[in-house]
Amino acid sequence: MSALTPELERKLGAAVERMPAFPRSVQKILELTRDINCRPKEVVAVIEKDPVMTVKILKIINSAYYSLPSRITSVGQSVVYLGINTIKNLALGFAAAGILPRMNTAGFDIQRYLLHSLVVAGTARQLATQSARGEADPGDCYIAGLLHDFGKVVFAQFLPAEFHDALSHAVEHALPLHQAEKAVIGVDHGLAGALLAKRWAFSGELVDCIRDHHNPLAEPSAMMDCLRVADQVVRLREIGDSGNPWRATEAPAAPLRFGDDMEVIIVKLGSLDKIAEDAMMFAQVGKEQ
Repeated sequence: MSALTPELERKLGAAVERMPAFPRSVQKILELTRDINCRPKEVVAVIEKDPVMTVKILKIINSAYYSLPSRITSVGQSVVYLGINTIKNLALGFAAAGILPRMNTAGFDIQRYLLHSLVVAGTARQLATQSARGEADPGDCYIAGLLHDFGKVVFAQFLPAEFHDALSHAVEHALPLHQAEKAVIGVDHGLAGALLAKRWAFSGELVDCIRDHHNPLAEPSAMMDCLRVADQVVRLREIGDSGNPWRATEAPAAPLRFGDDMEVIIVKLGSLDKIAEDAMMFAQVGKEQ
């Protein structure tokens, strides 16, 4: 943060500190599932101590979307049907959704932002599975996709007037939102999100990825490639809204890994319908208290 003025550094630090803490239970789940020998019952034990999360997971798995032959009544049964990775992502997503403010005065649509982030998360995971085997963990790419724009939430909630002006500036001058944020606020959402992810004790690699996902000079990584391209694909498809519409002048963000033709990238990626359906169902359940 050395390039920031002392006043901006103070304001940004105060905004980040006012954000709710990320649930310790979810941090524990992420810690457990990094071990390939993690036993499902260990994850189940953590989730069962969080009654709100338990109820939401059971609501999802018993929805018409899954159409299971009989009602699931426990988290343990949920793991059997959905798998430990899906349960982990549900827990992570519910935690992130629970932190989002219901309303803000910046004019930022939180529900459409959540949908965008969920689809970017699923798309980044799919890209990692297809094109970054052995280089990036698909689960980590999912987390990066889910959290990459969380700095916008910091701005919308605690710097609403400035963020509203940045959103307007981006539209009026046809600029990428992160450039408008720098012009109006003095810092972009990548840095704000990275500070928040660091406070939440996420890995250094994830913090760096969030901070630098709009920085063309940043050292690329497999996770960064998957995140950047996933964000582009979802914005091009206009799924949800990140406050940063697709611009026809954008070049593919990771040509060495995915090529330089967005249409070819999309065709190879395949249909996003299942990812979008999952996200829309989740966003509906996730916003409920």
